[in-house]
Amino acid sequence: MSNLNFNKWQISRRQVLRGLGASISLPLLDCMAAIPAPSKPKRSVFLYIPNGVNTLTWQIGKAGADYEFTKPLQSLEKHRADITPISGLHHPMVIGKHHNCEKVWLTGANVPGDGGAFRNTVSADQMMAEVQGTSTRFSSLELAIEGVSLAWSKDGIQIPAERNTQQIFNQLFGVEKDSKETIRRRLSRRGSILDLVAADAKRVNGKLGSEDRSKLDEYLTAVRQVEERTRRADEWLNVPKPVVPAAEATRLQRKLSMAEAGEYYRLFYDLMVMALRTDSTRVITCGIGSEGNTSGIPELGISQTRHGLSHHNGDPEQLRRLTQTDTFLIEQFSYFLDQLKSHQEDGHTLLDSTQVLWGSGMAYGHSHGNANLPLILAGGKELGFRHGQHVDFNLPTIGQYNVADANAHYKICSRPVDSNARVSNLLLTMLQRVDVKAETFQDSVGPIPQILA
Repeated sequence: MSNLNFNKWQISRRQVLRGLGASISLPLLDCMAAIPAPSKPKRSVFLYIPNGVNTLTWQIGKAGADYEFTKPLQSLEKHRADITPISGLHHPMVIGKHHNCEKVWLTGANVPGDGGAFRNTVSADQMMAEVQGTSTRFSSLELAIEGVSLAWSKDGIQIPAERNTQQIFNQLFGVEKDSKETIRRRLSRRGSILDLVAADAKRVNGKLGSEDRSKLDEYLTAVRQVEERTRRADEWLNVPKPVVPAAEATRLQRKLSMAEAGEYYRLFYDLMVMALRTDSTRVITCGIGSEGNTSGIPELGISQTRHGLSHHNGDPEQLRRLTQTDTFLIEQFSYFLDQLKSHQEDGHTLLDSTQVLWGSGMAYGHSHGNANLPLILAGGKELGFRHGQHVDFNLPTIGQYNVADANAHYKICSRPVDSNARVSNLLLTMLQRVDVKAETFQDSVGPIPQILA
């Protein structure tokens, strides 16, 4: 399938007008004019796991190119030239506030102390979507195998994530049951309702107290998001969706659940790959689980939630199972990289044009330590990344610790060795690689030169 051209639908406005001639209507002229011509894809994928990892078996003990993969990471050996494990990064504004880890992984927002009101900020993926999503049907794709969305709007409102694989397929590739005219009328009615809602809100806004106004602002932000998606849906109504070959379509529409965790994870990854291959979107976030409750893995004989396993209290059997789940999650991630590398475009692989960040906003779930976050950057060689090494911001201080000692790991996970080693530095680097004009991102102190070619 690597030679199939899924981008045949990407035609210029001039070609459309020439083909349709005098029969084209003015609304279609406006609609087609609103869709920019396709540009060279620069893609981004963010994959989040909850509750950190078992750092006792996870932590790589040597920096540089000749590092050795630890047991949970061994399935990534074949991808050594395309990945960079990163140790020692943290979110300074989140230290000690573990219940917000998944919310701020991509935002780096300031988390107040206990009892303080929390308001998130824009996530890095949405900043990328503003730049790279202008010429795709979906500016971004928000998914969740389990758990919550990682994406937050400019107003700090969480963007809903889709969890149903059949809905995801239909959204990307399904044939609409209704005619274009029927859909356009429905979109028009939705727009009219949104106008009325906004007008009513404006009338009552001045009569509300500050707390109610804040709630109303959040509601209106959600309305504006629906308005934008409605407008975008109307613009793309005359552009046919990519056609997926029948065998692939059947495979991508299977009904699976967490009872078949491996196949279920890989189905999500396959849908992501197809979305990128067809240039339906260039920005994807996927929550692999929730900090509070994520299913066990029946095929491994593990019924406990990941949250339960991470709070192991030093129990050797619990720690063994936690390492099993770490290994399982990395194996699924390795599969995703396999698929991205198996497809060629313009003389390079799909992975080369796609920067992928896999990781967690927590380091060690048992102690709620959220320094030294487990992070793996993959792909994006065409975007200027250099791989094949372990970048460790714990060094040389980690040399004072015995990496097999639990107390040493606790120290590394509970407080950063390098206070300037920040996840926001990594997110800033990734933003700049996909043409987002940003000199800073949240509390960043600059991009990370060690990962750039």
